[in-house]
Amino acid sequence: MKTLFPDYNRCQVNIANSILKYYGAKTSHSSLKELDKYLNKDYKNVVLILYDGFGSKLIENNLGKDSFLCKNKVDDLTAVFPATTTAATTSIISGLTPIEHCWLGWNIYVKSLDKTVTMFKNVLKDTDTPAADYNVTKREFPYATIFDQINATDHCQAHYLSPFDGTHYDTNNLDDMYDKIANICGNGEKNFVYAYCAEPDATMHGYGTRSDQSIDMMRFLDDKTKELCDRLGDDTLIIITADHGHMDIKKHFVLTDYPKLKNMLARETSLETRAVNFFVKEGMIKAFQQEFKKQFSEDDFILSTKREVIDRRLFGDGTPNAKFDSCLGDFLAIAVSDASIVDDYNAPSLGLKSHHAGLTENEVLIPLIIIDKKSQT
Repeated sequence: MKTLFPDYNRCQVNIANSILKYYGAKTSHSSLKELDKYLNKDYKNVVLILYDGFGSKLIENNLGKDSFLCKNKVDDLTAVFPATTTAATTSIISGLTPIEHCWLGWNIYVKSLDKTVTMFKNVLKDTDTPAADYNVTKREFPYATIFDQINATDHCQAHYLSPFDGTHYDTNNLDDMYDKIANICGNGEKNFVYAYCAEPDATMHGYGTRSDQSIDMMRFLDDKTKELCDRLGDDTLIIITADHGHMDIKKHFVLTDYPKLKNMLARETSLETRAVNFFVKEGMIKAFQQEFKKQFSEDDFILSTKREVIDRRLFGDGTPNAKFDSCLGDFLAIAVSDASIVDDYNAPSLGLKSHHAGLTENEVLIPLIIIDKKSQT
């Protein structure tokens, strides 16, 4: 399988900074040249839709070259690391790299609580138990959104559509999302709209990337995007991208089957099942590294020390978040095959047919799709 590392000059961070630049807001990283070429016109509406899990390889395999979205693909970009929703969507709504915003994965170790927290759900890892009586991750890892930054310029009104944050839409009725986008764009004002859609990620987790259900969902999104573009006026630029792609999982490794390794850990693992970090007990660093390499193949996982991860700038450039070091752990095992690692047999991710956060091309490569209504008239 082809391994692909993130390019922090061509990822979600750069999309966000192109948007900020267009509206006259302060940028913290380079913009994306391919997008800047389109953003040199005066649009009344700019719409950015992120389809969760909508990787470039999946578009090629499940939709084909004649699909609407494939025909309008401008280029391929990379996801940030890890190629997962928590890190990538936070980068696109903040304009920051993961090392800066520190929303590094589905689960993160929070030193002030000495607990591992599921970031989006505010619960303890693999449980329904609240992490605290407040939103832990929003308090521990705050950041300014691009919506706040754009609205502060008074150049336009920025809107955030999501089933979870911002302006909600009915997650069981995606037509509601498309209707809300169309209604905003028809309000007579100048607008920036960012819409997050949880598909096809949700379907692929349950059924796998090449299942009939996943192919049908991707075709549905293709058709609905075309319908939306037909509804919008010529003064609208539509940008489509993804947070990551997907990889079908064939090998689930469970740490309880490796008691020698598990007994060397100071706490449970965190981040992702395909980008797993390990906090090792004092004095066991060398022994852990040797045992891991004995038990797991380099064809499945790249094992890196904390220092190697930082030196490689896997989580991007910029000033590290003050809490980044405490969240990172001593080692990071990154999947480069169809494998994952979980703590025990109760892990919810054991039931997933496909996943992401590794370094395969299937997960890291994401599309930049642009429909320029002005150029089509």
